Amino acid sequence: MLQPRHRCPRAAIAAIAVGALLLAGCGTTEPNPSPSLAVTGPPATDASAPPTVQGIEPGTLEEPAVLATGLQAPWSIAVVDEQTALVSERDSARILEVSTSGETREIGQIAGLSPAGEGGLLGLAIGDGHLYAYGSTPDDNRVMRAPLSGEPGSLELGQPEEVITGIPVSGNHNGGRIAFGPDGMLYVTTGDAGAPGIAQDPESLAGKILRLEPDGSIPADNPFPGSPVYSLGHRNPQGIAWAEDGTMYATEFGQDTWDELNRIEAGANYGWPAVEGIAGVPAFVDPLQQWQPGEASPSGMAAAGGSLWIANLRGESLRQVALDDPSESVVHWQGRFGRMRDVTVGPDGALWALTNTTDGRGSPAEGGDRILTFAP
Repeated sequence: MLQPRHRCPRAAIAAIAVGALLLAGCGTTEPNPSPSLAVTGPPATDASAPPTVQGIEPGTLEEPAVLATGLQAPWSIAVVDEQTALVSERDSARILEVSTSGETREIGQIAGLSPAGEGGLLGLAIGDGHLYAYGSTPDDNRVMRAPLSGEPGSLELGQPEEVITGIPVSGNHNGGRIAFGPDGMLYVTTGDAGAPGIAQDPESLAGKILRLEPDGSIPADNPFPGSPVYSLGHRNPQGIAWAEDGTMYATEFGQDTWDELNRIEAGANYGWPAVEGIAGVPAFVDPLQQWQPGEASPSGMAAAGGSLWIANLRGESLRQVALDDPSESVVHWQGRFGRMRDVTVGPDGALWALTNTTDGRGSPAEGGDRILTFAP
């Protein structure tokens, strides 16, 4: 499988020919839209899908409310406004609009992606008037963006363009979380694509956290001049969040020994594959916490109410880490709702938590996966 080792500039993007995804060379001077995004939801004038103002009342941490059901291998939640969020489905490559009343509506599907193993349509983020999406193609992982327009209940997506390409892809360890930081930059987590050594290679985009301008260009103040790499030595980070003071945190899947919660610093090396977990090696940054993979496997993460909230897959739980003491944590919902994929602060200010029982590794819940909501 081809694993590109460098970033192809945004101008060198893919072109669609008869529905197939073909990678263009880096000599392209004009951006071409790819992969194509087919908007299959109802048109903006469809009176059968009016925006709904009345929302579902959030539950409590002990008894969360069920906001939405029927999701299939959902992966990420991205908030649009105070009424609406978008959800990605990994295997179908669908993007769903979800209102605070629990109504769901498909607004698009990304063609040209290659759902396989842990790859497919992964992270979403909203910024700069666009929907940003991280997806796996047959040749690489990449981030694309599409103009987002319309009102709640009738959102529409325009033609997409590439933001960054050439991130190594594999059946597992694809990373895939994207988010805008408090500095307005786009952060992207990438996995080691099953080749641990390249996490230490500064020329490879694998096993890194990347930092980009919204248009995909490289910020002048990145720690490695001319490179999108912000930190390195990661195995498979899938959660990023910022505290109110701007401190950045990331969750990371370990191999057999330790999963991690890390405080992310510009230019820092987190040790994989030389070390896993707390090692006390001066060249590497130790995690704030470590957990055995069977009790954690942390994916998405949110900061709210003075805590970090972490969605655990194998641990089938929601972990709470108090920001005033990030060396300790409390586990909630152990085994109650199955595998958890993402958690975010929802449009209504409550936490929205995404289950992930239909991804082929869990015991599928009746009615598909759900969004649970509670006030932190």
